Amino acid sequence: MTTLTEVAHHAGVTPATVSNVLRNRGKVGAATRERVLAAVAELGYRPNLTARALAEGRAPTLALMVSSIANPFYPEFALEAERAARRHGHFLLVCNTDNDSNVGSAYLDRIAGTLSQGVLVMNADLHFDDLLKTQRRGASVVLCMWEKPDQPPGLPCIAVDFRQAGRLAAQHLLDLGHRRIGAIVGSEPDGVQAARYVGLVDALRDTDPSLIATLGTETAYVEDNVEGGYAATLALLDASPDLTAIFVSNDFPALGVLHAAADRGLRVPEDLSVIGITDIHWARLARPALTTVAVPTAQAAQMAVDLVLELIHAPMEEPPTRIAGEPWLVVRQSTGPVPRKG
Repeated sequence: MTTLTEVAHHAGVTPATVSNVLRNRGKVGAATRERVLAAVAELGYRPNLTARALAEGRAPTLALMVSSIANPFYPEFALEAERAARRHGHFLLVCNTDNDSNVGSAYLDRIAGTLSQGVLVMNADLHFDDLLKTQRRGASVVLCMWEKPDQPPGLPCIAVDFRQAGRLAAQHLLDLGHRRIGAIVGSEPDGVQAARYVGLVDALRDTDPSLIATLGTETAYVEDNVEGGYAATLALLDASPDLTAIFVSNDFPALGVLHAAADRGLRVPEDLSVIGITDIHWARLARPALTTVAVPTAQAAQMAVDLVLELIHAPMEEPPTRIAGEPWLVVRQSTGPVPRKG
């Protein structure tokens, strides 16, 4: 691998001059600059970004921690975050914790403050104390897509009102006449998607409090994936065959609901309506296409990158909570009026 010293020797200048040319710093004559760039091209020199980061105490990357890269929502967020980071001259390092807090802690220990000065955290099952420790080591931390805007987490965050998303999804089913609604939640009852379920309860209570009575026995808490949605649907239909709609807290398990309904011989939406939340790309490709509540993923990613860079350059005494735009209903083919009896 060609070194900066070899480039300098080839161009007949000092290593400092080569460094100034590559970083567009200092006063370097046009002829000297051209000679250096020609030497760089001829020798195929590539800067050692890690060495530069260590020398300058400034990392060229931002880290994004996600719980499972297999969940299509996270790559979609990562794409938007990478675009935002690139516009600011940074690289984005995606760290997949594989739903293991120990893996996440290891990433934080090895990356934060060295390879990356800023860490974006997406539902990565990380211990709060580990994130605070990361901050104390000098790396900025921003929680992304925080689901409870009215309950700041004590760390800088970009929040989205997922309770409102749940309310919108439920209200759509209620407006179509559904009253026998099952629910599938892609987390534990007190987990990251709990606010979406609270939105469902809000809408049911506002329409008819008696609708909540059976909701507890017709709610399944599952892993946030297609398989979880599939298995939960079969169990709900076995226990309550008169359900006419299923509310799903996330699009990924909602795809499993569509598969389970098909395997049971149910037509969607004629026999069973299905609605999700987030509006991942796969929701548009499903057959039938999935009705969902979209959230401002691209805006939240941009805001998260902007905030972490602000914090890197000027730490704030009070951790800010910034709220991305409102969720909105996207009606497709998986929801329809409640089936007529007989």
